[in-house]
Amino acid sequence: MSFEGGDGAGKSTQARALADRLRALGREVVLTREPGGTPLGVELRQALLHGDHVDPRAEVLLYAADRAHHVASLVRPALERGAVVITDRYLDSSVAYQGSGRDLGADEVERISLWATGGLLPAVTVLLDLDPDVGRTRLTGDPDRLERAGDDFHRRTRAAFLARAEQDPGRWLVLDATLPVDELAAHVFARVAAAGGFADAVPSASSGAGAA
Repeated sequence: MSFEGGDGAGKSTQARALADRLRALGREVVLTREPGGTPLGVELRQALLHGDHVDPRAEVLLYAADRAHHVASLVRPALERGAVVITDRYLDSSVAYQGSGRDLGADEVERISLWATGGLLPAVTVLLDLDPDVGRTRLTGDPDRLERAGDDFHRRTRAAFLARAEQDPGRWLVLDATLPVDELAAHVFARVAAAGGFADAVPSASSGAGAA
């Protein structure tokens, strides 16, 4: 499954919380991120987020290269042995950030990303929706290249995420990222637990479909 949303939405926090809860149930969990989930990804992350200027089309291709390697070397092997994979960002980020944010065309970026992954999509994608102005106040440290991209860029990105979620409600769970951390975690776990076939572990159920 994947977590998506703007900067400062709390994706990493919720990904860790879900991983901890699933491990407590005895599941093997692979917690990863894009870019940066592999040694090659760490190098690409540095170049993409903290390096010099990268042409937007080159940016798309570098993210796709990271994703192709990530899926082939880490994600698919984990899924094949029955592990739950939780990734902080996946191809929906490229469609939103480069396709819509950079105005390169969401459909084109999605085709490149699907080709890179062999068509692999998460069973559940959680969108932690947050006003970019609020997200900016949550950030610490020096902003990276995407965080510096400007207000219009981040508004387009947010709108793209919401539009994708609306088009595929069976895969997406949209949550208000301003809710308390524990409340968000409960909603996420309920959806993922039901999707993974262990809904009896959930004290109060939310709607959901698919497989973790």
